[in-house]
Amino acid sequence: MDHGGHGMMMDLPPFTLARGLAFGGDPFFLVGCVLALALYGWAAVRLWRRGDRWPVGRLVAFVAGVLTVVVAMCTGLNDYGMVMFSVHMVQHMIISMVSPILLLLGAPVTLALRALPAAGRGRKGPRELLVALLHSRYMRIITHPVFTIPLFIASLYGLYFTPLFDFLMGSKVGHIAMMVHFLAVGLVFFWPIMGVDPGPHRPGYVMRMLELFAGMPFHAFFGIALMMASAPMIGTFEHPPGSLGIDALSDQNAAGGIAWAFSEVPSVIVLVALVYQWYKSDQRQARRDDRTADRDGDQELAAYNAYLASLQARGR
Repeated sequence: MDHGGHGMMMDLPPFTLARGLAFGGDPFFLVGCVLALALYGWAAVRLWRRGDRWPVGRLVAFVAGVLTVVVAMCTGLNDYGMVMFSVHMVQHMIISMVSPILLLLGAPVTLALRALPAAGRGRKGPRELLVALLHSRYMRIITHPVFTIPLFIASLYGLYFTPLFDFLMGSKVGHIAMMVHFLAVGLVFFWPIMGVDPGPHRPGYVMRMLELFAGMPFHAFFGIALMMASAPMIGTFEHPPGSLGIDALSDQNAAGGIAWAFSEVPSVIVLVALVYQWYKSDQRQARRDDRTADRDGDQELAAYNAYLASLQARGR
């Protein structure tokens, strides 16, 4: 028996971790992940061959981000996620909140700008097109918190609590489009907050933390709403296959608990990353100030001391 035209067999055996992590799932995401790893690896090798440095930590973060997408979309989780709300919520949380953070920590835009060759005067190549996109009005709009925060919230409430979710889950194309949307929304939301890659919207560290906390509570409220519901709220998961041996309401409550828990995990990861970036930024500024003082004989300090001496002389 198929599930909503998706071509998914309804008589899946009861969910276990081994079955959920068995390789399989969607070839669309598998091809995308392989292509992303290949392009990132090519760019990193290009830098290393010409003697430029590219941090191994960024490479590890990007690979880990791609692997989280593989786990969410290219395993048995993708099959069970079509008929179990709890498993679907694991997919959603991973691909919208964990994968984007790790991918952004890999600084793929910075790597591309450094690896792509310049096209030459009067011509436009991939690097010039990327620079133009980063400085475009479109990019300024979609990375501004006035846009990213409502989009982040609407991706939960405007999707799950409307008939749109059931419509998308009714076909393979709709399911892929929804998951691509989750990944894209996560990238757009966390990009200016992480501040690793260049972009048109680069607020200070305090403002980044405020942007982060402005969106996260809505995930918690969404999870609590699912946990406290007295009846199934999503049509797609209202009648799970009998072969799974689960109750729809209990599974929905589990999905709510997963959404609530995941609202905390990314916050901690991003906060740690922001504090570390803040510390490194202060260190770099201190080194720049030291170099400036060495070059000019610390004239700024001497001028300040002279100013204080003049004030003291006037006081006499």
